[in-house]
Amino acid sequence: MTRQVGLTVHRSASAIGGNCIEISTSQGDRLILDVGKPLDVPEDSEVKLPDTLGLYRPISGVLLSHAHQDHYGLLQALPKNLPVFCGEATAKLIKLSSEIMHEPIDRSFSTWKSDQPFVVGPFKVTPLLTDHSAFDAYMLLVEVAGKRILYSGDFRNHGRKATLVERLMRNPPTDIDVLVMEGTNLGSDKPCKSESDLEEDFVGLFNRTPGRVFVAWSGQNADRTVTLYRACKKTGRTLVVDTYTAEVLELLGEHAKIPRPGWPNLKVVVTKNLSRFYRRRGREEVTERMVKYGISANKLAMTPDKWVVMTRSSLIEDYAAAGVTPDPNEVWSWSMWSGYLDKGHGQKIKDWFEKSKTPSTHIHTSGHASSANLGEFARYINAKKLIPVHGAAWRYDMDDFPSITKIRDGEQLII
Repeated sequence: MTRQVGLTVHRSASAIGGNCIEISTSQGDRLILDVGKPLDVPEDSEVKLPDTLGLYRPISGVLLSHAHQDHYGLLQALPKNLPVFCGEATAKLIKLSSEIMHEPIDRSFSTWKSDQPFVVGPFKVTPLLTDHSAFDAYMLLVEVAGKRILYSGDFRNHGRKATLVERLMRNPPTDIDVLVMEGTNLGSDKPCKSESDLEEDFVGLFNRTPGRVFVAWSGQNADRTVTLYRACKKTGRTLVVDTYTAEVLELLGEHAKIPRPGWPNLKVVVTKNLSRFYRRRGREEVTERMVKYGISANKLAMTPDKWVVMTRSSLIEDYAAAGVTPDPNEVWSWSMWSGYLDKGHGQKIKDWFEKSKTPSTHIHTSGHASSANLGEFARYINAKKLIPVHGAAWRYDMDDFPSITKIRDGEQLII
């Protein structure tokens, strides 16, 4: 008897984030791709897995495409005995972030390597390392019962790993029945310039600024850290990161050649509040380890032409107490999506600089593909069906895309 293959988007069919996708067979086999927390809910609010997921039914395994909350944030809501698969660095990032920001992840992970197929129940899975603002992000090719499904996860082709996407487009997997593809940047005007261009923007900013440059960016955005570090080296400045970002760099340094504590032109600012936070988490050894690579906030008040200073809302109190007060001869740059400036942490940073009349600039590029690049990617893959996810502006009549089949959250499509 021929097995039918079904595809269900439990969440993210018409919204950005909160991905939860199921591939199933008529024999009851189920594979889950991502278990994300929606982006449009308050940080501390309780969010449940979609009811349509039906945890009472067996699941062969859960695949996590990368270490962003909107793709793994509801992992702890899954039964502890469910097998979870992801990249090795992704597993480390999820555990580190959960331990620091939320609650420790008390489950094990099975890790994969890019381009090396593995089997989960009747499903053959091939992870494909891709370009995204998250380190160790993957597309996933799933084969079952003669059907081939490619899940894009989140991707772009203007970051420091753009060649991975370009190579896949030059030599795409054949006979794809369904491409499940993200569409974050559809209908938006988010900047999608290359990280190399961004690097030159920062070089110009550092050269023309007489004082310190304060930059707010995500500690897990390794591409951005590399961009800032390279710009610092070109201009004779030193990049100053916080303890959390330094720990991320140590962790990722086991998987790629990226700047880390101990490298020239890089210092770790050791602040009282963050040290106290680490101590409450029982992780004071991390702070102690960073001291030899460290710099006190007091020293950042001296030689102001030397520093490029990581800025978080949690660091502002210690900076201010140490006399690190920005002024009109300095500049601050928001290097994240501009929409985050309207939220609590972003607003606090913005208010701090506006109070001192410090000029601002927004130097950033999106972690997601542009509309044009999304269309180009879909055309190269040339799947029989394109199922849109992770986007709020998908339409049926998009001329630059192959035929689009939209489904609602919880609706099953038979492939």
